[in-house]
Amino acid sequence: MEITNENGSSVAHLSGEIDHHNARQLREELDRHIINQRPTELVMDMSAITFMDSSGIGLIMGRCRLMNECGGKLTVQSPQPYIKRVLHLSGIERIVTIV
Repeated sequence: MEITNENGSSVAHLSGEIDHHNARQLREELDRHIINQRPTELVMDMSAITFMDSSGIGLIMGRCRLMNECGGKLTVQSPQPYIKRVLHLSGIERIVTIV
């Protein structure tokens, strides 16, 4: 994962798989960034994610809550069709913007 900053917003460029093996590390890195940088928006660029299970849903929901607590918002960007379907089935689009 690489995180870039621009105009008060942060973009987390995620790649590979999000599963129970690596979700904890991603969560810790994202939380540290959110708490230290206080971005107004966190964009999770998921264009390079090849697999995601329920750990990914938890990752998104937790970061959404943290961003809300910090006065910001979370956006999920460019998920692959399979990932977009998982997000849709989970109902997460009611709390997170997906573009």
